[in-house]
Amino acid sequence: MASSVGGDAGEGEWLKVAELRAMAEAQDPHVKEVDNMTLRRFLRARDHDVSKASAMLLKFVAWRREAVPGGVMPAEQVRGELSHDKARMGGVDRAGRPVVFAFPAKHFSANRDMAEHKRFLIYLLDKICARIPRGQDKFMCVVDLKGWGYANSDVRAYIATIEIMQSYYPERLGKALMIHVPYIFMKAWKMVYPFIDANTRAKIMFIDDKNLDETLRREMEESQVPEIYGGKLTLIPLADD
Repeated sequence: MASSVGGDAGEGEWLKVAELRAMAEAQDPHVKEVDNMTLRRFLRARDHDVSKASAMLLKFVAWRREAVPGGVMPAEQVRGELSHDKARMGGVDRAGRPVVFAFPAKHFSANRDMAEHKRFLIYLLDKICARIPRGQDKFMCVVDLKGWGYANSDVRAYIATIEIMQSYYPERLGKALMIHVPYIFMKAWKMVYPFIDANTRAKIMFIDDKNLDETLRREMEESQVPEIYGGKLTLIPLADD
């Protein structure tokens, strides 16, 4: 995900959104179905360069039409991934952003189907984005690597995740907390790191175990800290959301 311009859009930015719409719609009429807030995110993702934003937007519209022809990813197409309980919905952080918790130790590369993995990413990202309230653009992600080992390492899947988020969900990630990180994970991280753009890297924080409790309570109200981390909130399985 590329750079972000904080705060509400000014008149100049909305004029550029209109310019972006006109340029993109001239090449693909399906752009009419994309709302202005989404256009603004693509514009911001390309530092307000309308031409670059248009190219990115057109790629997204074509991808979305092929990847999710019905507009919504059916749960039936990701049953295998859902059965592993790899991610759960939390509450909100102090900024009002919805929080999703991911558990990579429940992912095993040996039985991963890449096509379903990509469908699951769409299902997950659409779910968390649907929770973003009016006046907010982003979500927060907590990646809990407790129990992660070599059997869970899947660099291809990690890169696919990064590419989908950066290309098709720009300006959606607000912050990512990496917790319970085992030393051996850093070998996989070094292979993935070059695929992460600079602005996304700035949103990723590795949290030492000794600072976990303080960090979670700095980021969330006590009522929003999950029970598994000593708080009060019950996380919701994706299958039940």
